[in-house]
Amino acid sequence: MVMTLEADYAVRIVEMLAVSNKRIDAHTISAEAHVPLRFALKILRKLVADGLIVSYKGAHGGYILAREPAKISLREVIESVEGPYMISRCQQDEYACTHTTCCRFHQIYDEISSVVRTKLDSYTFDVLVGAATDTEEQNNINK
Repeated sequence: MVMTLEADYAVRIVEMLAVSNKRIDAHTISAEAHVPLRFALKILRKLVADGLIVSYKGAHGGYILAREPAKISLREVIESVEGPYMISRCQQDEYACTHTTCCRFHQIYDEISSVVRTKLDSYTFDVLVGAATDTEEQNNINK
């Protein structure tokens, strides 16, 4: 399985906001996160709608995290753009397995999805940003 490009971009955008800890305009976010502007704006709208970031309008507008990085998990960001994480479509309420009355894999897929969601919840952006900063500092020392 591969995470969607939209989720990858959303993670990059939130990481950037967590590192900067200040208001950043959409053009700067797009350029520094290497996300096309139209795609960045679409992602930013979803992150705002889910309460992960705050949008400010006007000449000094931009975006900033709605909560401190320690209170934003990797799962929240991914699910903000992709919807609830699940490994199979048979886990969706509106989907009904057609080959049997109860899909024999449904319980297994639920269990795997739960493990992945829990693991993604265990990573918050304070830890992720700190790990990135530590790696960058170590790389600079080794040069």
